[in-house]
Amino acid sequence: MALAIDRELLQKFEEGLDTLHPGNSAIPAAILGYGEISTVFQLRYAGQEGIAYKRMPIFDTQEQVERYLAIYRDYNQILKSAGLTIPDHDAVSIRTQNKGAVVYAAQQRLVPESIGNKVIHIVSGDGTQRLVRAVLHHLKKVWDFNADHRDTRIGIDGQISNWALQQFDPANPQVGEHPALYYIDTSTPMIRKNGTEMLEADLFLKSAPSFLRWMVRWFFLQDVLDRYYDFRLVVIDLIANFHKEGKADLIPGLITLANDFFEQDAREHGIKPLELKEVESYYKQDAFIWRLFLALRKFDRFLKTRIFRGRYAFILPGTIHR
Repeated sequence: MALAIDRELLQKFEEGLDTLHPGNSAIPAAILGYGEISTVFQLRYAGQEGIAYKRMPIFDTQEQVERYLAIYRDYNQILKSAGLTIPDHDAVSIRTQNKGAVVYAAQQRLVPESIGNKVIHIVSGDGTQRLVRAVLHHLKKVWDFNADHRDTRIGIDGQISNWALQQFDPANPQVGEHPALYYIDTSTPMIRKNGTEMLEADLFLKSAPSFLRWMVRWFFLQDVLDRYYDFRLVVIDLIANFHKEGKADLIPGLITLANDFFEQDAREHGIKPLELKEVESYYKQDAFIWRLFLALRKFDRFLKTRIFRGRYAFILPGTIHR
C-alpha cells in the first residue's frame, strides 16, 4: 500500500535542510539509522511520526528520476510477488533551487526494536538463530523466483538490519518458531532483465569525489553489485556482518545453521557449504570497501564545505564501528 506523502512539506524540508546538522534544519530531522549509501530519518513535524525517509540527491535529469521511480516500483512489486512482505511505501521527487532533483523514498516507520539488528541484542542466541533461519527462508523465495524467471532476476541485500519482525513486543522480546518478517531495504532496486542491470548504478557513486569515481567504479562497483544476485554470497554477507553488529561469537553457529538450511531446505539450488575462514575473509574485504567509500565521501564533503565554501548535498554518518 502506498503512503500518503506530503510533497509540499518535503519541498520545504529540502529547501531548509542542513546536511551537516540535519537536526538544525528549518524542519528538523531525527536520524533513525545509516546505510552504506543513504541515511534514514524522520521529520520532526506533526503527522510525520509514522514515516521514515531516505533522501537521494543523485539525479541530474528528470529522465533519470522517472526511470528510477519506475524501477523502484517494479522492484517492490516483484519482491511481493516473490513472497516477501514490505511495509507501506512510496517515493516522490522534489525539484531543488538549482534545478536538480532529489528523490525521497518513504516507508511506514516500524517499532525500532523490531528491526533485526536491534532484535539480536535483546533476544537469546536461540532467538537469533530462529530469526536468521526465517531470513534464510525469505531469501530462498528470491532465488526460487529467479529460478522460475530466467529473463528477470532480482538481487537483495540480506543483512540482518534489513529485516523486521512483524509482531514484536519490546517488553517481552521473543522470536517464535516461524516469525513473520518485513523486508525493508527496497530503495536500491536491483533488477536484471535479460542480463542487463535496470538500475543506473553509477548514480550511487555520485556521493564519491568526482575525480575518484573511476577508481570506485573500476575496483569495486561491479563486485558489490554482483554479490546481491548470488544466494551464497548474500548469506555470507548476512552472517559476516554479525562482526559489525558486535556479535561475532554467534558466527560459527550461524554458519552451521546456514549449511543445514542449504542441505535440507534449499538443496535444489546446489549451494556449496560455507566455511568460517571465507566468512572472516569476506568481512575484512567488505569492511575495507565501505570504510574507503565513506572516507572518500567525507573527503569530498571537506573539500566542498571547508575549501570551496559550498553546500554538500549528502547526509553522512559519523564513525561506523566494524
